Amino acid sequence: MCDTHGSRAPQASSAGQGWGRPWAAASPEEYSFEYGSPRYLLLCGLGGMLSCGLTHLAIVPLDLVKCRMQVDPDKYKGIFSGFGVTVREEGLRGLARGWAPTFIGYSLQGFFKFGLYEVFKIHYKKLLGEEKAYTWRTTLYLAASASAEFFADVALAPMEAVKVRVQTQPDYARTLREAVPKMYAEEGLWAFYKGVAPLWMRQIPYTMMKFACFERTVEALYKYVVPKPQCECTKAEQLGVTFVAGYIAGVFCAIVSHPADSVVSVLNKEKGSTALEVLRRLGPLGFWKGLFARIIMIGTLTALQWFIYDSVKVYLNLPRPPIAEEPASLKKHK
Repeated sequence: MCDTHGSRAPQASSAGQGWGRPWAAASPEEYSFEYGSPRYLLLCGLGGMLSCGLTHLAIVPLDLVKCRMQVDPDKYKGIFSGFGVTVREEGLRGLARGWAPTFIGYSLQGFFKFGLYEVFKIHYKKLLGEEKAYTWRTTLYLAASASAEFFADVALAPMEAVKVRVQTQPDYARTLREAVPKMYAEEGLWAFYKGVAPLWMRQIPYTMMKFACFERTVEALYKYVVPKPQCECTKAEQLGVTFVAGYIAGVFCAIVSHPADSVVSVLNKEKGSTALEVLRRLGPLGFWKGLFARIIMIGTLTALQWFIYDSVKVYLNLPRPPIAEEPASLKKHK
């Protein structure tokens, strides 16, 4: 039997121990830190840093080909031909171009994305109250994720600009250390932040879809697919649900954010361009170049990010809220 918080009888626990034991079996006193405490939120940020930094680092070769397909579709006509052209011209090492700004930028973004999402979700829930927070939970997820991503993109923008320049202009600079001073000398700080508005266009819809779709998919999986309540599932089973829900969310994320991603890639490649100019030049069909590669990349990426994030919570013995349940006060009105 689960109690109202989705937990069972308390059992002894320690960080990273007992992967077969039901995750929700720990009582609040057994967790490392209280849910919503400053240390809890900082560790959520750490989980986000690891999940985003490591996953984006792992897919640098695919991201590189995707960016080149967007900015030079005549030369890089598809995923496989794009890999072939890159390897022939630059060798296998060429596929790792931009790994340093990718890792640094997306680690910073992940820290603020996941950490602030938890902050805003708690804050907005308090503002709404228990009943409205449940009734409007999708809106709450959308608002909390959009708020978090606004700040996360400010942290990401400089390294994203460097990454795209290094990946799409092989003769411009080969490394982070070479690109940063060169970009600053040419355009000043504007070189690193001119892409922040297109980043918001790309990342805020992406993140809203990523978090809201994930939260509601997890809820649906436990309600209609998983044959037992969340609190009776083992940690490994819960992480499996996390991965599946993350992949489903990732497919939708890729579709809604791809047009803006194309603009960011072209904008950061060219000096002096504006988002409006790039929009006009690409046209409606140009937005969707590289979409298949992005669906594969973002679907896998999002699933792994949620899996790593929840795994960090398991390892550090952090409380993970159960899926949303209708408050007793609302049930009485039915």
